[in-house]
Amino acid sequence: MKRSRRVKILATLGPASNDPKVIEELVRAGADVFRINMSHASHDVMRDTVAKIRAVERTVRYPIGILVDLQGPKLRIGTFAEGSVMLAKGETFTLDTSDAPGDKTRIHLPHPEIFSSVKTGDRLLLDDGKIELRISAISPEAINTTVVYGGKLSDKKGVSLPDTILSVGVLTEKDRADLQAALGEEIDWIALSFVQRPEDMIEVRKLVQGRAGVLAKIEKPQAIDRLEEIIRLSDAIMVARGDLGVEMPLETVPGTQKRITRMCRRLGKPVVIATQMLESMITAPVPTRAEVSDVSIAVFEGADAVMLSAESASGSYPVQAVTTMNNIAEAVEQDPLYPGIIRSQATEPEATAADAISAATRQVAETLDLAAIVTYTSSGSTGIRASRERPSKPIIALSPKLTTVRRLSIVWGLHCVQTEDAISLDDMVDRACSIAYVEGLARPGDRVAITAGVPLGTPGATNMLRIAFVGQDGAGGS
Repeated sequence: MKRSRRVKILATLGPASNDPKVIEELVRAGADVFRINMSHASHDVMRDTVAKIRAVERTVRYPIGILVDLQGPKLRIGTFAEGSVMLAKGETFTLDTSDAPGDKTRIHLPHPEIFSSVKTGDRLLLDDGKIELRISAISPEAINTTVVYGGKLSDKKGVSLPDTILSVGVLTEKDRADLQAALGEEIDWIALSFVQRPEDMIEVRKLVQGRAGVLAKIEKPQAIDRLEEIIRLSDAIMVARGDLGVEMPLETVPGTQKRITRMCRRLGKPVVIATQMLESMITAPVPTRAEVSDVSIAVFEGADAVMLSAESASGSYPVQAVTTMNNIAEAVEQDPLYPGIIRSQATEPEATAADAISAATRQVAETLDLAAIVTYTSSGSTGIRASRERPSKPIIALSPKLTTVRRLSIVWGLHCVQTEDAISLDDMVDRACSIAYVEGLARPGDRVAITAGVPLGTPGATNMLRIAFVGQDGAGGS
């Protein structure tokens, strides 16, 4: 099975899609990676879901990536004696350490880390930004605020802190337990929520120790302030526009999305665009025109992957949502404007042999109209470099490691195949040509470009480019 598009689709699994039959339908419809959201999944549910995905993977004989999304610190207020209150502009309202039921003047805030981190003048956003409070005074027991935007406030609503860096790490005790449970399964990616600073990534990388790729979710304004440092410490990035749009002015989110996408491409890190991409398909079999445009913009921009959340997890039309996203992506990539837009966003290669070879391979493949680019990659870095160039020709990533093949399923344009390591240069050429032929990406008489590291099997040492003919039997020739 191979895709006729370059951008990848990441679909969240949940009550609407956790059946093996539906998972297989999602894969055949276009899903390349599945997300398990630990905000809603227990360890047993996570393990059961992983097992179902791997069973489907064996059935369809196509590598499937699995991303486990850690919940992160969920900040919420306490409860009200009457269940809710109405806050009016200009009123004073206090958040304190008392666990007594709240009223129109105060509410319990069960997060001591907030009391030690906020400062006078900071904003507190409640209920996804519908209510805004401005801090007027702080003590160890209470945060006094003035209501900027009021409205109805009910029990357990979320708290956002757009002006504050919390003094605690990004991992909660729940996250640590979820992380260890996930690393015990056949998963490929760990997504870290509410990243604020590079130190958050360092902490998680120490715990993961290379057993999975680490993806940073950019959903805090504080992360934007140190964006390049965070990207460099990550294996991939997600533009989580939901919380980002709560804590930043909504009108700045599209520009931020483009900035993140282009910086990720420059630094050679896969980037996923997420949140509300086909939101109306939670309840409707077709999307709005604006949603189609939103997905198209992400594809035109060169994102590695686009993501479905509730659309595929709990919506009424999970398979249709994936099919729709697949159709949009295919249409965009066939648009006459697409190649020029993608090329215009290209950046200069890093001053390394591996990056220079990858850039040269793209140019040679396009100049000579080769059938495909075949890249041998042990760690995955060579495949990502080939993808970074966004060539117009198909890229086949070959690796002896199934973990690498699955992890690369999130990366733009890579058709990933597990194969044994080549034992010689001739074997490398024959294997590359044969696989390109078998996978339907090259015909006898076509030529392919092959990149690898010599000596063979040396991770990250791409230093060779070779052009080979595909013979009548699919084997390679000079």
